[in-house]
Amino acid sequence: MTPKQLPSHARVVVVGGGVIGCSTAYHLAKLGWTDIVVLERQQVSSGTTWHAAGLITTLRDTEAQTRLAKYSLQLYQDLEQETGQATGFIRCGSVQLAMDEAKREEMRRGCAMARSFGVENREVTPAEIKALFPLAYVDDLVGGFYFPDDGRVNPADVCQALAKGARQQGVSIFEHTRVTGLITENATAVGVTTDQGDIRAEVVVLCPGMWGREFGQMAGIDLPLQAAEHYYLISEPIDGLHNQLPILRDPGRAAYAREEAGKIMLGFFEPVAAPWAVDGIPENFCFDEIQPDWERMEPYIERAMQRLPILMDSGIRQFFCGPESFTPDHNYLMGKAPWIKKLFVACGCNSLGILSGGGAGHTMA
Repeated sequence: MTPKQLPSHARVVVVGGGVIGCSTAYHLAKLGWTDIVVLERQQVSSGTTWHAAGLITTLRDTEAQTRLAKYSLQLYQDLEQETGQATGFIRCGSVQLAMDEAKREEMRRGCAMARSFGVENREVTPAEIKALFPLAYVDDLVGGFYFPDDGRVNPADVCQALAKGARQQGVSIFEHTRVTGLITENATAVGVTTDQGDIRAEVVVLCPGMWGREFGQMAGIDLPLQAAEHYYLISEPIDGLHNQLPILRDPGRAAYAREEAGKIMLGFFEPVAAPWAVDGIPENFCFDEIQPDWERMEPYIERAMQRLPILMDSGIRQFFCGPESFTPDHNYLMGKAPWIKKLFVACGCNSLGILSGGGAGHTMA
């Protein structure tokens, strides 16, 4: 399925076979640019895409990010029918929780903004939250907001569906092909060097995920992002769970939760996360995990578990730590690269790559 011989030229070379790279190639092909080569250092969806939580929650910080998420939500629903590759999409809805009046007022404003972009939502009481997710502890809440159209996907399947959709339109994807440099002439990107040979291109698009900073240094541009530890746990099976339970987003406890095959996935966002691989990502990092720091995470785990007290008794099946890349201002790095013509960048999605991936690829294309 994957071509064996790297071509000497393509109209577009996309560096990175994660969700952003595959989505960019897929959308370019939709626009009629089929002479596209995607280069992936290991395998499609390896790196950070494969271990994402797969939440498609459409209320974001800005109008642009909300629109990217809304587009992704629609795309992932339609992709399975188009490509024959399952995405694991489930429209389960989501609830964002408010523990105090200030947070509720902030959410009211954000939700009103989102409604103006067509994101359906409504304010709900603690009792309504309890009815939507019976295992949730709600006595410390003043309220929340319910998004009935939000959903969840299997991240690796979404990436494979985008890759398959791209291939069906003529895109070539080369796995196990490491990009080693950018070829420039007269401050213009004209191709890349790889461990399989050089390839010239009219346009180069960098979608390298957490490798963005070192790619930038290689190309002489500054891409300010850093990989950091991101944690979630998966419980033992719990009676009464089903996949229509909404995603819980709990900013007051820096956590999120959703059903996962009859178990609970509980994820954590530390206010100050631990940076990972500051001196460079290990050469062969692929579908790998980071050794978790239980001791540092214990206070966050305990606080988050108070939202779903049944977790205190159910037991933990898996405690997972994987890298996600973050930017200093929490905005994405997307658009034309500085100083070099015909070079574009899309990375630094701050752990929102799956959620934004469909919209980001569409916008980049």
